[in-house]
Amino acid sequence: MRIATWNVNSLKARLEKLEWWIARAEPDVVLLQETKVSDDNVPREALEKLGYAVCHHGEKSGRNGVAIASRVGLADVVTNFGQPLAVARTEAPDDEPFAEARMIAATCGDVRVVSIYAPNGRKLGSPFYDAKLVWFDRLAAWLAREHSPSDALLIGGDYNVAPADADVWDPAACHGGTHVSPKERAAFERLIAWGLVDAYRLRHTEKERYSWWDYRAGLFHKNYGMRIDHLLVTARLGERVVWSEIDREARKGKPVPSDHAPVLLDLDAPGKALDPGWSSADQRIGERRAKARK
Repeated sequence: MRIATWNVNSLKARLEKLEWWIARAEPDVVLLQETKVSDDNVPREALEKLGYAVCHHGEKSGRNGVAIASRVGLADVVTNFGQPLAVARTEAPDDEPFAEARMIAATCGDVRVVSIYAPNGRKLGSPFYDAKLVWFDRLAAWLAREHSPSDALLIGGDYNVAPADADVWDPAACHGGTHVSPKERAAFERLIAWGLVDAYRLRHTEKERYSWWDYRAGLFHKNYGMRIDHLLVTARLGERVVWSEIDREARKGKPVPSDHAPVLLDLDAPGKALDPGWSSADQRIGERRAKARK
């Protein structure tokens, strides 16, 4: 089974790109984040034509939004940690995690999957940062209450946390900001301590492998990014992981890509072969850096 996570940065805007990537990677399950559509406006028909059943958790405002698309079954759907969304009290996004559509879970085949979109945090010490930490507390509490480390469980999505300095392009430049702060990393490590494993790191120890790059000109091509999208699995599932990757190629070209790349893994047996583009990128980036030093 191939499972992927992808922050698409608008499902409608990125639908053609998603269709292209599904044909490229042939995932069995795709966890989507930042869909930016209400439940009534999900392009279900397009995905159903590709063979996927879809469950979605969105907001009428068109902010946030998470989804699961599966061609191996879709059962026992839970949204927002099993609670109704709270009524938003402010106009600002990202400061009321209980009023934002950021979590959906379902059983696909023999795996319980969870798609999450953690708050950004924006700035250390801000209400947005505090809300992010509260949201992670809620995720950890739900995990401990509803699941066991012995489950076949996968939590994938945009965590908005780079767990180690190897996961950012320049630790010195990033420290002092969100995504790398001690409290955010501690929240991530709390999930690991409960019994989850970073599936990408099971197969990759390389540095300079990122899943997000700012849209600003040149940053993607310079590989100034962060690895903030993750597939965390229980040890039971980790034993079944035979391959994992970040598909850098999906961040390139037309149709206009998301600022995130898909992260994917294979359980039990390899899926369709694909070249994620890292080897050729390493060579080009190395040549540019060597030229800049001259």
